[in-house]
Amino acid sequence: MVNVANDAGVRDAELTAAASPPSSALKARELVTGLPLERLLELPSLRDGALHPVDTADSITGSSASAARVVTRARLLDASPTNAAPVQDLRLDHQLLCVDPSAVTPRDLGSPAAVAALRTAAALVVTRGGGAGASGWQAFGEQVGTPVVLTAAPSAERVVTEVLGALLDQQAEILERVDEAHQILVGVVLAGGGLQDLCQRLAGFLGGATMVTTTDGRLVASAGAEDDLAAALALDCFDRTGRLITEHEPVGIRDPRTGNAGRALVRIVAGQLDHGLLVAFVDRDLTSDDVHLLERAATVAALAITKEQAVSAVEGKYRAEFLRDALSGRAGTPADAVAHASALGWDLDRRLVVVVAETDEDDSRTTRAPEEVASLQQRFARAWIQAVGVRDPRAAVVGFSQEVVALHAVPADWDTDEVMRSVGDVVRVVRGDGGGGRRTFSTGVSRPIDSVADLRAAYEEALSAVSVGRQLHGASALTHFDGLGIFRLLSLIPDSADLRRFVEESLGPLATDDVPDHADLRQTLSVLLDTNLNVAETARTLFFHYNTLRYRIAKLERMLGPFTSDPQLRLKLALALKVHQMRGI
Repeated sequence: MVNVANDAGVRDAELTAAASPPSSALKARELVTGLPLERLLELPSLRDGALHPVDTADSITGSSASAARVVTRARLLDASPTNAAPVQDLRLDHQLLCVDPSAVTPRDLGSPAAVAALRTAAALVVTRGGGAGASGWQAFGEQVGTPVVLTAAPSAERVVTEVLGALLDQQAEILERVDEAHQILVGVVLAGGGLQDLCQRLAGFLGGATMVTTTDGRLVASAGAEDDLAAALALDCFDRTGRLITEHEPVGIRDPRTGNAGRALVRIVAGQLDHGLLVAFVDRDLTSDDVHLLERAATVAALAITKEQAVSAVEGKYRAEFLRDALSGRAGTPADAVAHASALGWDLDRRLVVVVAETDEDDSRTTRAPEEVASLQQRFARAWIQAVGVRDPRAAVVGFSQEVVALHAVPADWDTDEVMRSVGDVVRVVRGDGGGGRRTFSTGVSRPIDSVADLRAAYEEALSAVSVGRQLHGASALTHFDGLGIFRLLSLIPDSADLRRFVEESLGPLATDDVPDHADLRQTLSVLLDTNLNVAETARTLFFHYNTLRYRIAKLERMLGPFTSDPQLRLKLALALKVHQMRGI
């Protein structure tokens, strides 16, 4: 199995294996798991050594912070020109430095630059028991701030060899563990398991909670103890809808100093496709080995997702074809359609409204690449499927090339306001914060229906609602068919130029905003017509003095004609005002 994080074709700066971390992240050496000094003191060459810690508290307690220092490498220091001179230039963090007192003295390492470099070492091992200057080495360790181990071993080379061997053995054990876990995870998928099973196994390996999310943070699968899952979802990296805020979360290992190193994210990548994120939450700092295990698990997750997508593509094709037939009235008798839908996992034998969601961006005129448009539409459809599925697993939801159609179940006693509140809740979840609504979209809702035979008419109502609603309210509109009123008839006129001419002929100069008070005069005219020319009520509505309103009425009649006495003119003006409200006319 190839680790896609190392695939040159998909190399991504955010993948931990793709490039070295930026300067603000952990140093590369700190990403290598080592062994604590106390474990190394069990080696034959160090077993009889005496650890002289850097503070008296360590000596008193016996369980010293010095002994807990992590060692990642071992290095031999001698007084040769190639080694002693550049000590100050070495990167000594987490190194175990070994010296032979017959070849090196504290004075050889006493320059300020060398002391500063040695201070970052894990410990300093002095063979031959420290020789004649054992007390000097102890004093030097206290001065530098580095623990000193005085061992009777006669050879510094032997100490280095044993330490490096122990480190290699530990790395081999870690790689063996990761490989074993990888094989187990692959076996889960090959045995028919999915992302949920994969998360369950991974949570067993790492502890805590594991999750798979979409690229925009929508939860797909999760596993772990109930308390661990609840604790993870309560973190500030999730928004109120339960979406992981991926745009604020870095990928890969984290610096323990940030305080959030107990969680890690890796990308699930297959080929050139980014399928989402694999996330782990534990109550300890995750190491580079843990992240490596996550990366191996991500390749298995990519395999599981690819398998599921292949199956879903076939199922989705049949689902889309059936729903398209049902919406166009070609699905057979209502009983046959209900039975076929039930076989697909849908329940159509209940009271429904048809919901149509269209992105406000015109894909036929977009400058985006076709692949990007297809990806955005698929993400949009997935967001709707997930948002509706959480509330009603038996609801029919399908994404087509330009829209998403959902058959939303509603109780028989619900009125229009209750229907719109329910649909509005779904719309808010889909829109989210950078989620499925990454592009704005408008939504139309039909009247309720009680039979599959009425699906075609309800679908046409929803299409009208989304189209006219966008004209009336702009992008992101949510409109019910019953709220269209006269606009539904006006939208049937195919030539918008005719509508523009009608507005210009009817409203005259008020058709434009060339003069600042034209908008106010149109509002006055609209309220007058809505109140059936009730001057007193109109004045109260607009907060005008009665005489001010009478003056405005006279001005409007000079511009438009005697509408107060001509009912036909009033009807014409009312229609022109409605058309003027429609956008794109």
